[in-house]
Amino acid sequence: MSLTVSPELLNKAQQGPVEDADFIACIRESLPYAWSVISGLAERFATSGADYEANEVPPPGEAERGQLLRLVASDAMRAAVERHFGMRLAFQNCHKVALFAPGADAAYADFITPRSQLLNQSPELVDC
Repeated sequence: MSLTVSPELLNKAQQGPVEDADFIACIRESLPYAWSVISGLAERFATSGADYEANEVPPPGEAERGQLLRLVASDAMRAAVERHFGMRLAFQNCHKVALFAPGADAAYADFITPRSQLLNQSPELVDC
């Protein structure tokens, strides 16, 4: 299961649209490792002045890797996180996720090219 949804939030969803704040809280509580990676990138970005910040550190285990994969694989979660941080999210492999500043279109375009994907591969990541 991707998220642990409280009965209250499930009831809200059954009644109609859910506020981003409620959805973000559910993501943060359900996927703490993934949230820490993304929020850490946002914090680094705030002080770096760069076009983007990328995570280069592999998750410590399979549970953490699964959290990150679930977050980036869900269109709804990815979009909510992008809205929350006001940045664009991109993903290359089991740990290389990046947040891009608004207007950093060239850096984003380079990050998502087949060339960048191929250059980011290594034998230890084959089964990630």
